[in-house]
Amino acid sequence: MRTPDSGRTRLKGSGVVSLPEATRAWFLVSLQTFGGPAGQIAVMHRMLVEERRWIGEQRFLFALSFCTLLPGPEAQQLATYVGWLLNGVRGALIAGALFVLPGAVTLLVLSAVYVGFGDTAAVEAVFLGLGPAVIAIVVQAVVRVGRRALTDRWKVALAGCSLVALAFFAVPFPVVIAAAALVGWLVGRTSGPAPAPPSAGPSGPEPLVSDAALHHERPSRRHTSVVLVAGLVLWFAPVVGAAAAFGTSSVLVEQGTFFSGAAVVTFGGAYAVLAYVAQQAVNHYHWLNGSQMVHGLALAETTPGPLIMVVQFVAFLGAYHDPGSLNPWVAAVIASLLTTWVTFVPSILFVLLGAPYVEQLRGNRNLSAALSGITAAVVGVIANLALYFALHTLFADTEQVSWGPVSTSVPVPGTVVWSAVVISALGFVTTFRLGWSVLRTLGVCAAAGLAWQLAASLPIGG
Repeated sequence: MRTPDSGRTRLKGSGVVSLPEATRAWFLVSLQTFGGPAGQIAVMHRMLVEERRWIGEQRFLFALSFCTLLPGPEAQQLATYVGWLLNGVRGALIAGALFVLPGAVTLLVLSAVYVGFGDTAAVEAVFLGLGPAVIAIVVQAVVRVGRRALTDRWKVALAGCSLVALAFFAVPFPVVIAAAALVGWLVGRTSGPAPAPPSAGPSGPEPLVSDAALHHERPSRRHTSVVLVAGLVLWFAPVVGAAAAFGTSSVLVEQGTFFSGAAVVTFGGAYAVLAYVAQQAVNHYHWLNGSQMVHGLALAETTPGPLIMVVQFVAFLGAYHDPGSLNPWVAAVIASLLTTWVTFVPSILFVLLGAPYVEQLRGNRNLSAALSGITAAVVGVIANLALYFALHTLFADTEQVSWGPVSTSVPVPGTVVWSAVVISALGFVTTFRLGWSVLRTLGVCAAAGLAWQLAASLPIGG
């Protein structure tokens, strides 16, 4: 049994985690980033807060609240922020890059298989098991994050209201977050002096790295200018290079420009922006058709990394179908890498720009109160994601139903996917009853999906 002090963490005399060890930890995190942002945040919390104890509970939730406000994938930005706290800019770059690397490589390979063979029966059989397993992982994340974030009744109520607003009233995500921040601020103003956040006990284990030992730097115009200029150059250099090499009308430039714009409007998570991406990619640019877009989303749902990685699949097919003067396979690979670059470089840039300012304001009572409201709302947001994922995994078809201002998706009668129900139940047993790790649960459920597909393909009666 692992005791709180039996971890393998080796700290420098200054109390700062060494960069090589942090890099190994981020690589292990990157291999377990299934299940969307909820599962990804849960993995980081378990490894960084509970097991290695490199960062305290309150510091972790504070960072999560800030990253929720930024455009882009909040889980990747949370990794970038914590990497910055542990090892400065180098740590941020390593954490942010490793977070997306396995998913980028996996989806690139699956995109090539999809285009080259047109038959992904074996892959779909694995996904048959992985999709339902992710439901259990996301629900586990809701329980874990909620247990630690919802420390007061008003926070529980705020999380519930956020869930209802998103799931039944289609309230835009930014409105939910803004309202939560306002509620948190008002509660902070009326509840007297805010108590000092505890570093141990019910709020989580005491970190081995003290808050004072974590990286920090004073915000300055020079810092902001250097980060901004360097980030913008890195962000747009590949797009400018593609324009110089292949012309401004090239599909590579078209995709680089479009997805650069999409990267700065991804408030509300991937689901909020994917509707816009799908509409433009299918109806305006004609990079792929609607059926292919659905297939790409299914692939991205069950690969590690942020769900917004589906844009890589979109770019692959778009460039393959319109390669210009390039070989279609070469164009597709370049487009995938370019799109991944312009999608995730901005999210790292936003963290590096804002981190020094947010850290300086960390002790500000009003900001802390507002962020505590946001943290509570995030539990509702994650619960809504779990509800959405379960609805669209366990049922083959859904329909939109409205009662006055209430509008929600409900399953169409008779469309239960029994394979998903059974494998999802298996995932809940292994996760909650047996306490298995994420990777072990995913492996068992993937094997169950293969077995189910094989059994379904066998002839009946000889």
